[in-house]
Amino acid sequence: MPTDHDTPPGPSPQELLNAYAYGAFPMDAPEHADEPVPFYESDPRAVIPIDRFRIPRSVGRGLGRVNFTIRIDTAFAEVCTRCAVRPDGTWLSPRLISSYCQLHELGYAHSVEAWDGPALVGGLFGIALGGLFTSESMFRTASDAGNAVIVATGQQLARCEFVVWDIQTATDHTLRFGTELISRDEYRTRLRSALRLTRSFVA
Repeated sequence: MPTDHDTPPGPSPQELLNAYAYGAFPMDAPEHADEPVPFYESDPRAVIPIDRFRIPRSVGRGLGRVNFTIRIDTAFAEVCTRCAVRPDGTWLSPRLISSYCQLHELGYAHSVEAWDGPALVGGLFGIALGGLFTSESMFRTASDAGNAVIVATGQQLARCEFVVWDIQTATDHTLRFGTELISRDEYRTRLRSALRLTRSFVA
């Protein structure tokens, strides 16, 4: 078994940015602990069209019953750490969290947070690169908090004129928001166009 001292560090910020620009994303696992973090591509690729993002009626009703405060980038490291807490294991290892925190410090990684008073009850984090935003993970500890950060992210991306919202793989829940499945080649075509743009997630 490798010790923490033997475990290679996570990817550098430039390695991560190069991977996202190519269309790949990292996923770690205990069996890779003594190796560099591997990268993957999904085919088909799941994207949420920003201009056709829809809020299901049940989601809208649920959000009307709560009063979360939405914040951006006020608890990035905590969001990542909370996203990694899953009973069935996670791809989001400590070394990957460290890498994402470095990207956050450089202005590429962002968190969208739902707060109930002083409590962080939901969060999503992702990478903004050109006109691309790729959601990496999400957590919630209160009803409708997950939906609140999804809706807030969609609204922020529309406001800041992003053109590609990558979620990598679809779930039954994300399909309700208008998620589309496209081929790897089609994703790469859209990605190339997005990378030519200059956008800011916090504008």
